[in-house]
Amino acid sequence: QVQLVESGGGLVQAGGSLRLSCVASGRTFSSYAMGWFRQAPGKEREFVSAISSSGDNIYYADSVKGRFALSRDNAKNTVYLQMNSLEPEDTAVYYCGATWRRIAGYYSVSGWYDHWGQGTQVTVSS
Repeated sequence: QVQLVESGGGLVQAGGSLRLSCVASGRTFSSYAMGWFRQAPGKEREFVSAISSSGDNIYYADSVKGRFALSRDNAKNTVYLQMNSLEPEDTAVYYCGATWRRIAGYYSVSGWYDHWGQGTQVTVSS
């Protein structure tokens, strides 16, 4: 069983930056692919970014490509989502997910992930 805890959210002005962290419990973190999704009020949860267990493959939604960067530190059981040039449209609750499955072809499907954190709020003011 993996437990995930997100942090790093907050209120930031448009154009600013935030770095989200997701810390996983357990000793098998390096076996899990990790993903970030977000959900704005009244909208469905949408894919943001994902990284394979090895870190060799990283995927981004078109809406964040070039602005967000995902990385992982398996020694610290942590994934980081660096968010730059934030826009009001990025306002949402951001969730970290983990899956033991290979994510190639399925990284953007929330149902592919087995474990989720509680989420962290990101608010971008205009």
